[in-house]
Amino acid sequence: MSQQGEKPAAHEDDWWRKLYDETAPDTGPSSAPDSLDDRFDSVSDTVSEAVESESESESEREPLPEVRPDPRTAWDPYREQAPPSEEPERKPEPVPVATQAAVPGPRNTVFPAPWEAPAGPPGPRTFAVPKPPEPEPPPAPLTPPVAGPATAPDPSALHEFPPDWAASDAPADGGGGARPLVDHLGDRPPTYEAEPAALPAATSENLDALVPDTVLDGARYGTYTLRAASVRGDSARFRGEPRRDALLTARFAAAESALVLVAVAGGVRGGEGAHLAAADACRWIGGAVARSHARLSEDIRAGRRADLKSGLHRLTDRTYGKLRARAAELGLEPGEYTTSLRCLLLSADPDCRTRVFFGVGSGGLFRLRDGLWQDLEPVIPEESASGVSEAGPDDDRLTMDLQITTPPSPYSDGPAPPPAELFRFRASVARPGDTLLLCSNGFAEPMRDEPEFPDELAERWGPPGPPGLPAFLADTQLRIKGYADDRTCAAVWEA
Repeated sequence: MSQQGEKPAAHEDDWWRKLYDETAPDTGPSSAPDSLDDRFDSVSDTVSEAVESESESESEREPLPEVRPDPRTAWDPYREQAPPSEEPERKPEPVPVATQAAVPGPRNTVFPAPWEAPAGPPGPRTFAVPKPPEPEPPPAPLTPPVAGPATAPDPSALHEFPPDWAASDAPADGGGGARPLVDHLGDRPPTYEAEPAALPAATSENLDALVPDTVLDGARYGTYTLRAASVRGDSARFRGEPRRDALLTARFAAAESALVLVAVAGGVRGGEGAHLAAADACRWIGGAVARSHARLSEDIRAGRRADLKSGLHRLTDRTYGKLRARAAELGLEPGEYTTSLRCLLLSADPDCRTRVFFGVGSGGLFRLRDGLWQDLEPVIPEESASGVSEAGPDDDRLTMDLQITTPPSPYSDGPAPPPAELFRFRASVARPGDTLLLCSNGFAEPMRDEPEFPDELAERWGPPGPPGLPAFLADTQLRIKGYADDRTCAAVWEA
């Protein structure tokens, strides 16, 4: 009885006993040969007998030649298809199947094994190489070409520029050649090389204070195009000193109410942290303008010069107050951690051409109009340097200088602080074709002292329009012997 309780039949039990009878002897290995060669010989004998019988019955039929494809007729995806012929289509005739050559029947014939290479020289192998398409000849122009480069409209512009106004690297004279390459101006070459030689020293603690050798930026809003660059001087490149000048370009808001700020700061020469002071001044004045950009943009578009001057003066004083506080934290004198700061405020409104300048310290503000440079640096009266003017409305002196020496105050803890730098402000209306230049002292000195330098820039920055960024960078690096300080400048081209 099985595990399920059923009683199997007698014949099933007999089959089970014969299959699993432990007393039955083991079959063991067969006595017939059963190697790989024996199996191959057996298969060869069987195939030879079948082929012999088939060849005897078809020996009367003439064998057809073996058909091989022509490699020249291989399919080429790049080859043009031949046009269809006008002949009527022919039905393909049935082709008799070619019989294979009879395999000789004798037992002593040697056949190659499947894993052996076929005997005889290998046949040629052909591949269909893609053929490149032939270029089509250019069509002949129907009309003679018009002289002059064609200018495509720029969809990113907020204002439609005149047709001849395009930013390109063409020379200032309007020719079609490359921009003039001038290594240096003057009879003698500069002392230092034109390319950087040494990097500033760095440690694990001052990596945040490192500044790049060159900064380049540009933009276009309203009716003007902006180019700005700051380059380390040849002297600092040779000695491995950091770039003391700092440059900031920022845009606040969008559309016609947008306000663009360009800040240029130049650290004092010989100061260990001069580049840090310049960077702090740009960052702090940028934050102050960002918090008041809505009111500043409205005052510029409305032409409120008195409100602009007083407001920007207050923001500048706060920035220099932070610089003095930072110097006290570092244990430095206020004059050791200071910088010159000069800024431009530009409205993105195409209908507003008022350009506002403000700042403190040395530098330059120039304007190129009708091929001539004009120095727009605000003139500060000498009497303002000592404080409030002592003259009344009718030039009547309010006090009399009795030449009495005043003793120092007993409540003073140290020497008197140096006189504060005077605030400079100017708001001017630009004309189409003007170029306004704001620069640090390293760029302003050759502009005022070397006539060749402004003349060369007037030729490069005149018509037909502003240069591209690479060309502008090359223009700012025109070298003159005796001027190896950092150069930072921002130029605004009016359309």
